[in-house]
Amino acid sequence: MEVYLPWISDHLLSIAAVAITLVLVYHYLIEKEAGAKLSKRYRNSIFEAQSKIFLNATQYLISGNRDLAIKEFLSAVDINRETIETYFALGGLFRSNGEIEKAISIHRSLIARESISESHRLRALKELALDFDKGGFLDKAIETYKDVLKINRDQYEVIQALCRIYEDIEDWDQAYSYRIMLSKVSHQNQAETISHILVQKAKQYFERGEFKKCEEDLEDAFRFAPSVSAKILRLKLFLISGAIEQAKYLLLEILKEYPMYASFVFVSIGDNVKLKSEVLANNYASRLDILRKYFLDIEDKDLVNSASVVLSKVRLLKDAGQIEGAFELLKDWMTTNKNSSEVMKVEYIKLLIELQKKDEALLQTKGLLENLHQTLAKHYCRQCGYNSDSIFWRCPQCHEWETIQFRWKV
Repeated sequence: MEVYLPWISDHLLSIAAVAITLVLVYHYLIEKEAGAKLSKRYRNSIFEAQSKIFLNATQYLISGNRDLAIKEFLSAVDINRETIETYFALGGLFRSNGEIEKAISIHRSLIARESISESHRLRALKELALDFDKGGFLDKAIETYKDVLKINRDQYEVIQALCRIYEDIEDWDQAYSYRIMLSKVSHQNQAETISHILVQKAKQYFERGEFKKCEEDLEDAFRFAPSVSAKILRLKLFLISGAIEQAKYLLLEILKEYPMYASFVFVSIGDNVKLKSEVLANNYASRLDILRKYFLDIEDKDLVNSASVVLSKVRLLKDAGQIEGAFELLKDWMTTNKNSSEVMKVEYIKLLIELQKKDEALLQTKGLLENLHQTLAKHYCRQCGYNSDSIFWRCPQCHEWETIQFRWKV
């Protein structure tokens, strides 16, 4: 014992410090246990209150009352400001309710939090991009979507959103780049859509008279997919270059593959073409007349039986002032096809009136009125049902490509 006394006296301060530390640790553990019990009871009470609030909010959402649902979620935030999901739910509700600034504020506040996890920060960034997108702040939406991709490039919805925006604003270079990116993360084949995008890009060169660049982009479009729009643009280039025989062959190929697009083709290569050079415009017009005559002379069995092809021929003959020829063509077709569509019957009646065949026109009109559907002849989207008299390769409503269909009604 005497041996240890000098050592104890030399290290008395250290021993006292250790003893005090042990006492403090002991008291800390006791208080922690008591605090944990209190914290658990407190957390349970918060959970019960929030559960009731979320139930009420859900009921309001089901009934369509977003304003009251928002009030409930705000109450949940007041009870516990650490519940991240509540903020996400509230931000989404503000956005769907059109209160974009409030949604932006919530998602920005989440991104700015120091304690938030990286997965939640990424989610908040995506939600913020959606806010900007929904609010029409396209530059900010694009920038924020790209920020998301810097963190994680495998974001299908984000890349798809960028594709949609760039296609909407007709920035075809960027649209092409992001469609390529989408094809790498998507299970869906993007070749057809990429072909259409390249055609739109090529069209811009065509309209500026840069036909070589137009041809280059068109070749790329064909490498992805031989879409209808690509073939029609190539047809226009054949007319520009004077390759009449190639134009005839391609026209026949388009008609056999897509007979319902007959009118479509001639509108696309005719009225919609504007050329800066008068010489070029005159040459194009004369070559187009040759192609129209070739089309009118086609006697292919499959095409002769197509209502779309016959109607296109009738309308071309009318435009050329050949009313008698149009009448004879349509009369022969209707004699063979007793169950003609209302569009064909109306076209026939119009020809009868123009030829002063009033008695027959009256008789045909009476028969038509007995079974007439009160609808108009329009194009429509097979994906979402969007209706339009205009030609569209990309649906303005659902943004899908090449979904246009024809509704042959009156």
